[in-house]
Amino acid sequence: MSGQSESTPDSERDTESESELDLDLDLDSGSDSDTDSDTGSDSSPNSDSDTAAETDADAFDELLAFVEAELNFATSHYNDSYLDRRISSRMRRTQTDSYTEYADLLHSDSDEQESLLESFSINVTGFFRNPEVWDGIRQILRHCSARRQHTDQPLRIWSAACADGREPYSLSLLAQLDPKIDADAVEILGTDISEPALETARNGVYEEPRTVDLDEQLSFLEAYDEGYEQYVEHQGRTYELGADIRQSVTFERHDLINGEPKSTANFDLVVCRNLFIYIDNEFKRPILQTIARSLTDDGFLVIGKAETIPPSLKSAFEVRDARRRIYQCDNS
Repeated sequence: MSGQSESTPDSERDTESESELDLDLDLDSGSDSDTDSDTGSDSSPNSDSDTAAETDADAFDELLAFVEAELNFATSHYNDSYLDRRISSRMRRTQTDSYTEYADLLHSDSDEQESLLESFSINVTGFFRNPEVWDGIRQILRHCSARRQHTDQPLRIWSAACADGREPYSLSLLAQLDPKIDADAVEILGTDISEPALETARNGVYEEPRTVDLDEQLSFLEAYDEGYEQYVEHQGRTYELGADIRQSVTFERHDLINGEPKSTANFDLVVCRNLFIYIDNEFKRPILQTIARSLTDDGFLVIGKAETIPPSLKSAFEVRDARRRIYQCDNS
């Protein structure tokens, strides 16, 4: 998914527990039993804050329920802490002081509804993000290309939750430059839930922020004698992907949480990185099942370095490279 920038840890630690760090309000603390029975005074000082916290939590839950029911965004699948950060950001921008006040605005303002949905989407992306992982992806593409050397079957890749398209274009650049990968056979599908992100992806034009060095991101390709410059036009801070790179990539909107598999056992490789750390554990299983049904019987899955496959799905995926989070499907 894409849209609102969100920093993602790049460490290799197991973050199954990290994804469970939801906003956990202890609504039972500070009970009303501390009232002063001798004086008949009001409840203890803590009771007011407890009541406010409970009211705030109720308003937050009601807001999420509205977003899920009326705006068709599956808030129940995401960590509350992540959702709260995104909502709080919109509250600051709209100068609303409470969940209730923001909910009133959201009910009546369709533009704000779009802005909130866009802020929920996750835009953690870059060309060749985590280069050591791309060394593993290169080996997968070489392996799959070699298997199709004497066939007319395409090498099909799905970049799921691809944000603004830099990941699928990285795949296309790698296929073009690596002599052991048949670029003519490569077909790449990039999907995301965010239409603005997909519009950027289809255009294939990227403005370099002052805090990001796109040349450094593309330096992964310096190992090849044939430079990437012929495929990427660079003027000032603007980078435009050439037609040879764009032609092997198509983009379409897809909701990975609620949507159906993109194909039936057709993809050789699915890349879905840095989505699962925002998803509650109980909902990772259906998403991974959707991905498994989209892969060939021996297809590959690459997830984020801070993510793992839940134990309940270990039988569906065999670990191929634990450090790089590369798995192989076992649909046999």
